[in-house]
Amino acid sequence: MSSLQQGATVHATPATFVNLRTFAQDHSLGIPFTDASEENNFLFRRRMLDLPPGPVTVGVIKLDSGRGSVKAQPADEFIIVCEGKLTLIQPDRTVVLGPGNSAVLLHDAEFAWSAECPVSIIFMRYNDSRPGARALLPIAEEPALEPSGAPSAALLLTPTPVCRNYTDYRSQDGQFVCGTWDSTPYHRRAMFYPHYELMYLLEGSVTFEDETGRSGTFSRGDIFLVEQNAQCSWDSREQVAKVYAIFRPA
Repeated sequence: MSSLQQGATVHATPATFVNLRTFAQDHSLGIPFTDASEENNFLFRRRMLDLPPGPVTVGVIKLDSGRGSVKAQPADEFIIVCEGKLTLIQPDRTVVLGPGNSAVLLHDAEFAWSAECPVSIIFMRYNDSRPGARALLPIAEEPALEPSGAPSAALLLTPTPVCRNYTDYRSQDGQFVCGTWDSTPYHRRAMFYPHYELMYLLEGSVTFEDETGRSGTFSRGDIFLVEQNAQCSWDSREQVAKVYAIFRPA
């Protein structure tokens, strides 16, 4: 079990969708993670969502201005900057992430980081990843999207949308995938989510409603998570584009 999973408790409420910008801003939410034996702020200044123990950890990293290094990234991790600017450095490349920029830090990657002002970063970690290329992979800002599958016709309340996708990263076991997706408008009945999906809306808006009747609308710039085992509908009335990170068990 990853050290970031320790202390997590089992949900007492049904799985649903979570506004991650709200989570990042409200310090009373979640489970603080600290380790007095470690000095690496990037790995250990974190606050986690209270998710059931398992292969996925989601939360926020808060960094003051400064610099540091990570000797070995402990797992594949998608990160997206909410506020501030983060610079990541490897011998052969430098990655600069401002608000809304995202990247995947691969298992066992070694890198230095620096921040000229406080930075807020949302992360989604796949704890069961395997060591691989040890790279830093920025999510493409203008990817070449290709046609992709549409929602199940049995769930659709509107005509079948036209969907496109670009995959920046897929883990060796195929269970953790990050990329960009867009779609024409559609309305879908509630479906069961066997997966976790973190989304950052690049354009458009979408309204979710879960099995309890709770609803929420997310628009361009919002960052949110649909939890595994949630049952949520989808209603987008305009073109939608998003960056995503998905854990989908095999």
